Amino acid sequence: MKISDRPVVARPAGAWEVTLVADERSGVALYVQIVQAVVADIRRGRLTPGQRLPGTRTLAERLSVHRNTVLSAYAELRAEGWIESDPARQTFVCQALPEVPLTGQARARRSQRGPRQAGFPVEPSALTSTSDAPQGLLLGEGTPDLRLAPRVALSRAYRRVIRGRDLGVLGYGDARGHPRLRSALASMLSATRGLGVSADEVLVTRGSQMALELVGRVLCGPGALVAVEALGYRAAWQALAASGAELVPVGLDGEGLRVDALAELARRRPLRAVYVTPHHQYPTTATLSAARRLELLELARRERFAIIEDDYDHEFHYQGRPVLPLASADEGGVVVYIGTLSKIVAPGLRLGYLTGPAPLLERCLAERQHLDRQGDLVTEAALAELLEEGELQRHVRPMRRIYQSRRDALVAALERHLPDTLSSTPPPGGMALWAQAHDIDVERWAERAAAQGLHLYTARHFAFDGRVQPYLRLGFASRSAEETARALERLARLRPGVARRR
Repeated sequence: MKISDRPVVARPAGAWEVTLVADERSGVALYVQIVQAVVADIRRGRLTPGQRLPGTRTLAERLSVHRNTVLSAYAELRAEGWIESDPARQTFVCQALPEVPLTGQARARRSQRGPRQAGFPVEPSALTSTSDAPQGLLLGEGTPDLRLAPRVALSRAYRRVIRGRDLGVLGYGDARGHPRLRSALASMLSATRGLGVSADEVLVTRGSQMALELVGRVLCGPGALVAVEALGYRAAWQALAASGAELVPVGLDGEGLRVDALAELARRRPLRAVYVTPHHQYPTTATLSAARRLELLELARRERFAIIEDDYDHEFHYQGRPVLPLASADEGGVVVYIGTLSKIVAPGLRLGYLTGPAPLLERCLAERQHLDRQGDLVTEAALAELLEEGELQRHVRPMRRIYQSRRDALVAALERHLPDTLSSTPPPGGMALWAQAHDIDVERWAERAAAQGLHLYTARHFAFDGRVQPYLRLGFASRSAEETARALERLARLRPGVARRR
């Protein structure tokens, strides 16, 4: 490439591209132009201390100049303290840069690495970010133990998929999801959930959160009325509210959602949908009773609103047979069923799915194509292999026994360390329990625990109205019995009114 006023890219091995501009018509010596370009990029933060620069031979070839020109430029930069070389003759931006006067704009760029203020209007969002997870031990998350994830089987499946003859997994594919995974999911839903669906009636998504977002876009809109559980999953509420829908909380009790209160709401105002977690209500773990299930299905059919059923941990049920989803008894075409593989394998894989009436699925497919084009076909094909071979089914059985023993260990630890402070009924399934606090300020307790790296999720975290209530959620699946016992012992010492041990 000849010297011109166009940017020329110099790319050392193993480093990001470095772009320099040289112009032989400017009247300024070429080596000086190289010096000026490097200094300018350092001052504005494009080149950072310790960043590797191209070798002199490489840069000379790419700029189409004599190597002596680059040697002269590097010698000048080295003399001024901008760059340095190591014994292997590799060149880097100097760690201790020379002090130079900077303009206000250049100083801001160096300190901020990018503009903090937009040069155009940006409306504030009602959504909240959860990217900054608290540091320490999360006691109420209710997530699987990643140490027990089937990593060996999963890595083998990945290798087989990548090395296989189906190169389609590396290209564009069906936005509904990999055909083998949809077929395996349809078989699973038929065998374990009582859902008579085909592969064409399953839409694979990047986690259940995307499924909720798609359903919200299709079902809801500005002014649509959506009922939600008064204690529930805030991320789901945000996904539904993002469409402009109005969310209205409905009360709960020991049998789950109060369908009589929902019916009263439906009589007063036309409902578009209700979002529920009937298998293990999130966060209280209550199972929606059989009578209420029938009432809810009939109410939705009569009032013509959708039931968004989030069955987030169906696999983990410890007493008796798991309750079948509402979707298994849906004869009116009112249920949109959402599930996930995150609890079986690992949340990081981001694999969820949804099924429901055909017109809704078609609309969700169109939205998904617009939003994300398709999912991760390699991961989808790998999970399909594990399902087809029965690997995930075999993985779930010991996990169910382990999590049940950890639930029992948490109950025992509560009785041993906090018998008069917390009481709970062991949940029939899931990965967490709901405990009631007695004669204690749970919010102050949570603040005191957080200061010591123990993070509690009190009822206020799940309450639609943010009201303080004497309850908290305690997860048990992600920790061993010994780890749970130690955490509860520490938590007991951190109760308000209990002196801390030095």
